[in-house]
Amino acid sequence: MLKLDQQETAIIKQLIRNPRVSDNQISRTTSIPVMTVNRKRKRLEATGLLKYYTAISAGDDGIGLYHARQLYILKLRRGITIKDYIEDSKKQDKDRLIQTEYVVESHLGEKDGHLAIVVIIEAKTEAELVEIFNGKLIPSFERRFGKDAIDEVITTKINLPIRNHHNYLHLTNMAQGKIKKDWPDEYIFVGNTDEE
Repeated sequence: MLKLDQQETAIIKQLIRNPRVSDNQISRTTSIPVMTVNRKRKRLEATGLLKYYTAISAGDDGIGLYHARQLYILKLRRGITIKDYIEDSKKQDKDRLIQTEYVVESHLGEKDGHLAIVVIIEAKTEAELVEIFNGKLIPSFERRFGKDAIDEVITTKINLPIRNHHNYLHLTNMAQGKIKKDWPDEYIFVGNTDEE
């Protein structure tokens, strides 16, 4: 388990803001010496805490904050549209803190002609997942869209990430936060290239 210090936390916040930001710019923004920024950034990449796309691993292989992960599909009642959801999402409210802290990923989809929200939530324990979902996430949706907003909930436990963003196969081609040097170029998906 890796424990972050204040400097590492400040560096990560800058990388989340702009994954391509230089060590010099991070140093100027945070007042952390550039050599320290460089050393800490390399250490965070080498331990696997930072991935190539600048993600924070909050599970046992990172800061050890979360040990349980669940995928939820919330089928919303008929009449709630993508436009409704997007417009509501632009509002700033206390529900954003809930989503930032516990929601790893979320997507809009469709199930049986209804708008569906696919959400992955992390928590310290499986019991806490239930509390977060029923005590925070469901009330958030009900405040935003009404008491009858959700028609159906489907869940599944998530154990281990296998692939992210087409190319990042955690168990196969990743080392020190990026794709291994010996991973062949032809295995890397770019899409819409002249080679296809």
